[in-house]
Amino acid sequence: MRSRIGLLVAAALIAAACAVGGGSGSDEPSSPAASGQAERRPNADEFQDDIEGAVAVAEAYWTDRFSQGGRRFTPIRRVFPYRAEGEVTCGAQVVPANNAAYCPDGDFIAYDVNWAVRAYAQVGDAFLYFLLGHEYAHGIQVRLGLRYEYTIEQELQADCLAGAYIGDSVKADRLTLEDGDLDELRQGLQAVGDDPGQPWFAEGSHGSPEQRTDSFFKGYEQSTRACDV
Repeated sequence: MRSRIGLLVAAALIAAACAVGGGSGSDEPSSPAASGQAERRPNADEFQDDIEGAVAVAEAYWTDRFSQGGRRFTPIRRVFPYRAEGEVTCGAQVVPANNAAYCPDGDFIAYDVNWAVRAYAQVGDAFLYFLLGHEYAHGIQVRLGLRYEYTIEQELQADCLAGAYIGDSVKADRLTLEDGDLDELRQGLQAVGDDPGQPWFAEGSHGSPEQRTDSFFKGYEQSTRACDV
């Protein structure tokens, strides 16, 4: 997946994907050996370009969506990497390793860069756009003042909004799908679903692999109207 934003990318921004207070369902995508894919290691510039491109496209997309609704959009304040558990906190809560999170207290997205590079290598660059899109969606939920009885409602809506951001950006020619990108997204979504024994009503539940995949592609195909916003 490649961004067509080019000069709109802010060099200071780096990217991320799940809200503090719940796990991501799986620490990282399943191994490439299990999926039959060969792992490819991105170089630092390639990884950084994709991260910055994902941030820039998300900012442009949500700026447009808010403008269409007659509202001014304020981008998420910071998007940055971390390398170890305990390095970043959200309020009094530690952002765990092998994760990415949006923190409303400070309005930032933080991501474990080592985990993100492994996900990139195992699944592909398209997964970074989902990762960033999901976390950015949590910031959108805060900006819209949305409330949820169960964590799973919040998380599946964020998956849907991530799908809308990617799908609408492809339609608007801000993103170009490359061969295999949709398969990468499906593989990534399957890998980060909750374990079979996870109760749907438990704090931190994100949804089964099937629920997460379904929510994402509803947004991808039908835009934000499929996401109840």
